[in-house]
Amino acid sequence: MAHFTIPQIVERTATGERFSDVYSRLLSDRVIYLGTEIDDDVANVIVAQLILLEYSSPDQQIELFINSPGGSMSAGMAVYDTMQFISPPVATTCIGQASSAAAVLMAGGAKGRRSMLPHTRMVLHQPWISGGRASISDLLLQSDELVRTRAQMNEVLARHTGRAAGQILADTARDKVFTADQAVEYGLADQIVESRKAGERADPAAG
Repeated sequence: MAHFTIPQIVERTATGERFSDVYSRLLSDRVIYLGTEIDDDVANVIVAQLILLEYSSPDQQIELFINSPGGSMSAGMAVYDTMQFISPPVATTCIGQASSAAAVLMAGGAKGRRSMLPHTRMVLHQPWISGGRASISDLLLQSDELVRTRAQMNEVLARHTGRAAGQILADTARDKVFTADQAVEYGLADQIVESRKAGERADPAAG
């Protein structure tokens, strides 16, 4: 997980001042922000947040904001599976970029609640093997795993975009970059949003 300064929030209450970090404050409003590469540590935090929010209110929407270059597909799929498993709908909003595993999370949001900001982009590509020395037998095993992971990713994207798995396979042979408009047209997102009124959430009916 990347190291960076986390802003602290100071809130005045009847009993004095209360300090919390910005991510905890967002979580109290059922908002999760993914702004880093996805690895096992990041995925575990997001999975825990999703489960916590389900237990606190199983019918109330969760908002997931995404600005991520992607990362581990297995870690990303852990988050994706949790999004599909829990009761609350998860609204996704892309800020900046959603690439690779992050694009899968963006597309996997609740239907009708997947939003792109105007200048965001999404990138799809096939999974890859990280560098390093390995025996031929290990490389063969990794190759088999890549084929399985790619088929899994294509199946998920086909389910959420309405595209044929064969088209997904062809389109991810090389990096495929989508503007916000193109992402909506492809079925990776539902709408482009430029602004929202103060207090307005992705689901106005959410209590």
